[in-house]
This record gives sequence, structure tokens and C-alpha cells, in this order.
Amino acid sequence: MTNETWKEMSTTYIPKVHDYVKWKHMQGWVYWIDEQKRYLTIEIMVREKTEQSYKDCSIHRNERCLVCVFPEDWYRLEYVKSR
Repeated sequence: MTNETWKEMSTTYIPKVHDYVKWKHMQGWVYWIDEQKRYLTIEIMVREKTEQSYKDCSIHRNERCLVCVFPEDWYRLEYVKSR
């Protein structure tokens, strides 16, 4: 194993909930990581529900668009910041 390969492996980003990341053409907050590490979700969009939609289901105030990312692509996540 070359020094460059070792350097790359030792600095591999491990995603965490509340990290802001870029992936492909998308960016957003890591919203969920499955306990068995089978996938994570990135929240790429949030918008407030309409009043009618909120009355129909008042569990959440906002609608969210989440994108699934599977472990084989986690190395492509680019860390930006944490909240």
C-alpha cells in the first residue's frame, strides 16, 4: 500500500446526522443513518405545509424531500459543515 493510498484511507469521511454534505449535484443535511448502516438520507429541501395539509396530518409542520444514499456511495459524500 502506497503512502498516498494510506493517506486517503485514513482521512475517509464518516457521515453523521446533522452534517451538511454535497453528493453528486445535490447538497443538504444528513437527516437519518440506519442503525445497520444500510443507508442514510440527505434532506435536500424543506417547505412549510399548507394549512389544509397541516390540518389533515399535524404530526409535522413541514414537508421534506429526502434522498437515500447507500453505503457504496458514502465515500463520495463531501463534508461541508455541522450544525
